[in-house]
Amino acid sequence: MTLGINLRRLPADASIFFILIAIAALFEVIGWMVVGQSFLLNSRRLVIMVLQVSIVGIIAVGVTQVIITAGIDLSGGAVAALAAMTAASLAQTSGAFSPLYPGLLDLPVVVPILAGIAIGMAAGWLNGAITATTGVPPFIPTLGMLVAARGIAVLYTEGQPIFGLTPEFIAIGQGIWPVVIFLAVALLFHILLSRTLYGRRTYAIGSNEEAARIAGINIPRHKILVYTIAGGLSGLAGVVMCARATMGQPGMGLMYELDAISAAVIGGTSLFGGKGRISGTVIGVCILGVITSGFTFLRIDFYYQEIAKGMIIVVAVISDQYRQRRLASR
Repeated sequence: MTLGINLRRLPADASIFFILIAIAALFEVIGWMVVGQSFLLNSRRLVIMVLQVSIVGIIAVGVTQVIITAGIDLSGGAVAALAAMTAASLAQTSGAFSPLYPGLLDLPVVVPILAGIAIGMAAGWLNGAITATTGVPPFIPTLGMLVAARGIAVLYTEGQPIFGLTPEFIAIGQGIWPVVIFLAVALLFHILLSRTLYGRRTYAIGSNEEAARIAGINIPRHKILVYTIAGGLSGLAGVVMCARATMGQPGMGLMYELDAISAAVIGGTSLFGGKGRISGTVIGVCILGVITSGFTFLRIDFYYQEIAKGMIIVVAVISDQYRQRRLASR
């Protein structure tokens, strides 16, 4: 059995995983040369890195499904911020100020959680409904939602942060819980995409929408469902985000939508639709986390981190386009 055959039998995400290992190893070598410390053998740094990418990862799971349908969702971070403000306002203790319902304090923890997710689902439903029924490119309604959600989040509390959250609510974002929630969400939707009718329809629409319509798939209804799920996951990310910060701020989640899209694309999800795996997105999230943590470890300015992310996105998209052309020529 030749080496070439063995490589072909590797999982589709293996090459992305090797890239993750290579980037981590590179930072390890540079760390010893420049800083005189280990990058990988610092457990505290690794824990912080995983916690930081978990919230983006939850959004990225939803974005991946949207991109598989040949769509895009630019509103994830803004919707997460709006959900965070909503959840925080309903998760306050007695004596704290609630901008929406000042008399409804010390509510059961499930109320702010469900409220945040519901806000996200409503935003996602609106994104999907406009995209599916009007035929406009999906970046238009989702870009509009990005701006609108940010504006509503600021208007909701006149730009003021929300403090005084209940201990039960704060506990959701503490310790290892954000990571557990992220991995549980990733596992759930990995199963749904790979082993259910929902997944088959999602891939069919992204691969060939006309063929999917002929096959009897209700295209508008399924697209609305996918965008609603993505919005709900953004809402969940917002809930975890404000619980981890122990407060709600309108500026939360800034640029998270682009990080989520980056993670999906780096993880092998094709912007042309019809191709992508949640497992690849998880690896893509980890790659972004390693890059961010590595640059911080080397004391490299934040702006260079953004430049590096941008370059990685461009390379990933060009590689995807090259693969699509190569497949089409066969």
